[in-house]
Amino acid sequence: MPTTLPWSLVIPVKRPEFAKTRLADTVGELRPHIARAFAADTAAAALACALVEDVTVVTDDDESAQRLRSLGALVVADAPDAGLNAALRHGAAEVRARRPDAPVAALSADLPALRPAELEQALGAASEHPVSFVADVAGVGTTLYACASGSPFEPRFGGRSRAAHREAGAVELDVAAIPSVRRDVDTAVDLWDATRLGLGPHTQAAVAQLDNVR
Repeated sequence: MPTTLPWSLVIPVKRPEFAKTRLADTVGELRPHIARAFAADTAAAALACALVEDVTVVTDDDESAQRLRSLGALVVADAPDAGLNAALRHGAAEVRARRPDAPVAALSADLPALRPAELEQALGAASEHPVSFVADVAGVGTTLYACASGSPFEPRFGGRSRAAHREAGAVELDVAAIPSVRRDVDTAVDLWDATRLGLGPHTQAAVAQLDNVR
């Protein structure tokens, strides 16, 4: 049965010492700042999406927590402290304690070019399935994992998560015009491609600082 309620999104934000390590050679000491900017632009776009009721961020990074609360996100500590999927399950449990019938989706925190209208298209497609996901640009990972009302929330992020989600029975969403939903950023090439799509304001400001220190 299609989901008609608005979505609650869960976004995991790593502590800065662990975030975006593959960008270290490109952004140097600004890496934590860049990672926090990615998360801020992701959350801001998600909050602006017409199909989203609320956004819950799971993080132990105080600076990210303060910024994301100011944008309107709810923030919970990573109480399990047992990796990405445990953090997401914790966030989803918090959501369903507030909204028992909510459809819940996990969204990667590194989508700095995310567009609300494209996320709306993805969530609209997800509403037609009990469990579904969007693969990243590389076709290896996952950027969005969505569970309709009443569906178990069992994310399998990390490594070859596209294959893991498919093997678990999640439907891979084939939505054509959502490049910003698929464009996660782990490397300098990824960041260039996100820049081509159009960075959000937080990441734009962070990249400008990067230009100033070169």
